Amino acid sequence: MRTVLVVLFDGVQSLDVTGPMEVFAGAEQHTPGTYRIGTASPDGSPVRTSSGLTLVPDHTLAGAPAPHTLLVPGGQGTRNPAPEIVDWLREHGPRAERLVSVCTGAILLAEAGLLDGRRATTHWAYCDTLARHHPAIEVDPDPIFIRDGHIATSAGVTSGIDLALALVEEDIGREAALAIARHLVVFLRRPGNQAQFSAQLAAQTAQRRPLREVQQWITEHPGEDLSVEHLAARARLSPRHFARSFQAETGMTPGRYVDRVRLEHARRLLEDTADGVEEISRTCGYGTSEAMRRAFVKALATSPAEYRRRFRPAPTP
Repeated sequence: MRTVLVVLFDGVQSLDVTGPMEVFAGAEQHTPGTYRIGTASPDGSPVRTSSGLTLVPDHTLAGAPAPHTLLVPGGQGTRNPAPEIVDWLREHGPRAERLVSVCTGAILLAEAGLLDGRRATTHWAYCDTLARHHPAIEVDPDPIFIRDGHIATSAGVTSGIDLALALVEEDIGREAALAIARHLVVFLRRPGNQAQFSAQLAAQTAQRRPLREVQQWITEHPGEDLSVEHLAARARLSPRHFARSFQAETGMTPGRYVDRVRLEHARRLLEDTADGVEEISRTCGYGTSEAMRRAFVKALATSPAEYRRRFRPAPTP
């Protein structure tokens, strides 16, 4: 039996709380005796979430049972964290076997000094703030969650569900996590090192129509010749003018955008189809399976074959 304790405070993001709790509750229903789930606020009083929902905690922080997994959600209430919560985390956080934050809950862990010397993430909009105020932390704004020893930090809101599913899989197995994901109608596919944004969201939409059309064409034709020269011709611009304008309007170079689109497309095919790696590499414009393998290792630190083994859902009986 693993005790999961969720810290509550005024201004907490409700989905940061309820998303992971639904996952752990689903695991307890799937395998009784796995988790004991509780919540605690500083003085045991109800808290009001950022959306106006009122949550009634089970315990005061002082009276809460010692947790195996201590989960700290985020929300508006982390902007000016209550000193009593930070002090409690500083004392009790190191005692938890697993310390988890969702969204800007990482800020509370950072204020308590629990992330110093570690790699961590948070909601993309607050990564710069976290890095600036806590230079001892290696802040990575890209992944949806990061595991560093017994501490796990996740990005915004729904990524807490992804992280909770990963923890359940670690505790009681992949089949249980898959069953919970199906029940919640979510995908058990997002690895921690998946980017917080897709390529299309990570890049800004170009203002000029020819550049927008090129962005769309890249997405729809990842296997085509996507060299700067070819893309510039489609936009009726010189290669130099195109490259400069594309980066100015989208926030990334054409090459970087193409790399992200191809990687995303390859990942979807590995997850959703039975196509061979060689065929997928050609479809996505890599040319050879070795070129695609190098791209996967560079971006995801894993091979395409291992990615498929790990993240393709098991066939439904």
